[in-house]
Amino acid sequence: MSAVDHHAIDLAPRISEAGVADYVALLKPRVMSLVVFTALVGLVIAPGHLHPVLAITSILCIAIGGGASGAMNMALEGDIDALMSRTANRPIPRGRVLPGEALAFGLTLAFFSVMTLGILVNWLAGGLLAFTIFFYVVVYTLWLKRWTAQNIVIGGAAGALPPVVAWAAATGSLSPEPILLFLIIFMWTPPHFWALALFRTDDYGRANVPMLPNVAGPDATRLQILLYTMLLVTVAVSPWPLGYFDEIYGATSLVLGVGMMLLAIKVYRHRTGSEALRATRQLFKFSIVYLFMLFAVLLLEVVVAGLARVLS
Repeated sequence: MSAVDHHAIDLAPRISEAGVADYVALLKPRVMSLVVFTALVGLVIAPGHLHPVLAITSILCIAIGGGASGAMNMALEGDIDALMSRTANRPIPRGRVLPGEALAFGLTLAFFSVMTLGILVNWLAGGLLAFTIFFYVVVYTLWLKRWTAQNIVIGGAAGALPPVVAWAAATGSLSPEPILLFLIIFMWTPPHFWALALFRTDDYGRANVPMLPNVAGPDATRLQILLYTMLLVTVAVSPWPLGYFDEIYGATSLVLGVGMMLLAIKVYRHRTGSEALRATRQLFKFSIVYLFMLFAVLLLEVVVAGLARVLS
């Protein structure tokens, strides 16, 4: 065998087979869609007027920053993803993308999204976006996820920050409204992901990830889901009596809150068999609808108010 042939064989395992679809998958499109939507609501409900070009730039930067976080998360969690059925088909476990490539891709996107947002819009928004990426990649991915059952509780702060970043982009400042939006997403995260963890316990066990059901047990997790759902519903309703959002939001949050509470109680009561599995899946799915509808109502209120002004 020639030296050239031997060199080619040595290099072959280091060359990825990534296509465009693989790099899109690194961005975690489904997670990014939630980031974009909550950020859009934060931007739209903010007072004042942001030039449309800057508004689009802000949302794109937040989306790209979220995608960068996802890519770096996958780069650092390839070993975990390979052991879990839910994530085994991601590009890195499949060998389509190398961890170093994903990390470089994520770092590049993170740098340009933060710098673009800071230079073109304002540095408060750029700094908050940088902190969000740092928190998700370093605090959550490298530290919390592998070492504590409270990973989702504390790490949820990263997923709750996009509307705050968007508000800062629109106004150059912060106020109670984006903080309330942050708290809603922050309180929503534990019951949403612990419901998932209850029917994915084996997955997390194989990967040695200390999710609450694997550490404290399913019954303790059900109690925590119920307690956090109570906090979530209280926090979600509070902007209405505090005067920040109007009656339509208040009524929606009450109706949705009743649905969340009933499902959380169902999860708490049904602890074994197919009924327990069905209850956790129902809560997980409804929690997505719950968050989407809360933010959609805020967006709809602004659109309706704008149309009313135009037609008056």
